[in-house]
Amino acid sequence: MANEQANSNGEDQAQQQFVIQKIFCKDISFETPNSPQIFTEKWEPELKVDLHTAVNPLADNVFEVVLTVTATVKTEDKTAFLAEVQQAGIFNVSGFEKEQMDHMLGSYCPNLLFPYVREVISELVNKGGFPQLILQPVNFDAVYAQHLQQRQAQKNSDESGADAVH
Repeated sequence: MANEQANSNGEDQAQQQFVIQKIFCKDISFETPNSPQIFTEKWEPELKVDLHTAVNPLADNVFEVVLTVTATVKTEDKTAFLAEVQQAGIFNVSGFEKEQMDHMLGSYCPNLLFPYVREVISELVNKGGFPQLILQPVNFDAVYAQHLQQRQAQKNSDESGADAVH
């Protein structure tokens, strides 16, 4: 029986597949609304980084994952620059249970895309005439877990509201 269980687990793992088909920039935006005046002012930057992921099924077991990163730098109340990059990938993912699949698409894939986003934003900022900007690493497992908690809280809130109506 132990052999059967080992074989079964081995077969399940053999059927699991994760393949990167393509990684590409879907959209790039760089704005310097207060240039050239911003270059003459004291440089005391305040960085705000927003992250967003989206998953789009393309075919059976084929998904587009889009990681959008928006970096906004202000000095005092003026926007120095805004850089936004949508980095995307097409992934073949199959043989995983739903929970594992959701984690792959919601955490693992964005984690693979992030270094590409970091490089593009760094180059945009440099070409825009600003000091180097290197985005810090992101713990996408923690971001994904937070997303799941928010979704569960929303679901509980919706259920509570529905119960109150009855």
